[in-house]
Amino acid sequence: VDLAAERGGNCALTQPGETVDYRGVKILGPLNVPAQVPAHASQMYSRNIQTLLSHLVKDGKLQIDLADEITAGTLVAHDGKVTEPRVQKALEAK
Repeated sequence: VDLAAERGGNCALTQPGETVDYRGVKILGPLNVPAQVPAHASQMYSRNIQTLLSHLVKDGKLQIDLADEITAGTLVAHDGKVTEPRVQKALEAK
């Protein structure tokens, strides 16, 4: 089950809103999962935020390691510059 299907997915074979059968492996690409299970979605979201903050904060201090895949993937801006290409593109379009 690819919970990121609406945003392109975490699997190259994910098709948003569809179930793909690839060599006997089913890849589910559900849409709007949080609306289908709101209580569990809220719990999962809060756990994800807690885990992300635990990853970013060490000894009570924010640690920005641009070489770290998780950290780099969550940044929108750093040192006064936009680091997220989609955000940069949206800003340039205005």
